[in-house]
Amino acid sequence: MVFKRKNEDLEKGIEKTKDSFLDKISKAVAGKSKVDIEFLDQLEDILIASDVGLETTVKIINRLETRVQKDKYLNTAELNQILKEEIIEILNLKDQSIFENFRIPQKSGPYVLLVVGVNGVGKTTTIGKLAHKFTQNGYKVVVGAGDTFRAAAVDQLKIWSERVGCYFFDKGMQADPAAVAFETTKFAIDNHLDIAIIDTAGRLHTKINLMQELSKIKRSVGKALDNAPDDVMLVLDASTGQNAIEQAKQFTTATEVSCLALTKLDGTAKGGVAIGISDQFEIPIRYIGVGEGIEHLQVFNGYQFVSTMLDNQIAE
Repeated sequence: MVFKRKNEDLEKGIEKTKDSFLDKISKAVAGKSKVDIEFLDQLEDILIASDVGLETTVKIINRLETRVQKDKYLNTAELNQILKEEIIEILNLKDQSIFENFRIPQKSGPYVLLVVGVNGVGKTTTIGKLAHKFTQNGYKVVVGAGDTFRAAAVDQLKIWSERVGCYFFDKGMQADPAAVAFETTKFAIDNHLDIAIIDTAGRLHTKINLMQELSKIKRSVGKALDNAPDDVMLVLDASTGQNAIEQAKQFTTATEVSCLALTKLDGTAKGGVAIGISDQFEIPIRYIGVGEGIEHLQVFNGYQFVSTMLDNQIAE
């Protein structure tokens, strides 16, 4: 097994989660020479407090209990490695190597990314940072202002497009979001662009409205380009903990979410929610935000994330 230095931005970005998590574990194992059932009860509380979620916590504890019963006891010195192995085992770590270094799959026509999520989670900022990363990689990008009910969202997206040097498409305030999505996609096709990133409204009054609006937008994109969108990305705020999981439930019911972006990991000790979300929804986390700067949006590496949380080296 080969080890390399961790990503320093990731290390700093999940510092609050790591410090809180490891501090609680250290206190729980203080004076113990082995991992026993009593400790596992304490670990269960620690995982839940870290917003891993009850379902996922139970799964982890059951796996550890099996190992304790099989081996009679586990040395506390092995705990980090054991935890890392068990958490990585239950994570939904689908092969996303095509997206490493902010690349996209090769295809005929533009890659269309529909971005959904409630207001305040960092959706528009994430779109801007993604546009920057893709533009830096030589892609020709257009961002579509489909959140037409909130002036700040349209203005913010326009500022981002000017900042990163990508195309911007809008139809003004109160325009039909589905029409914006359709025409943004057509704009990308007509101008031979590589990527279209389309924002959507983050505030709808009922779940029925949410379902109808997102379904309409998705159908509109499909009319402009066969088999589009290529991805529907849900943006979640990690600092909201279990509320992020509830949002994921609502949006995955409303539309076919294919990937997730988890923002604001640097401002919370609730980073464990990444583990719970990956496990419960079986939808890959593709991007994470570990700071306010453009450079702090990263492609999510589950192995690296878990290892950074639990020790000072990562396996490669």
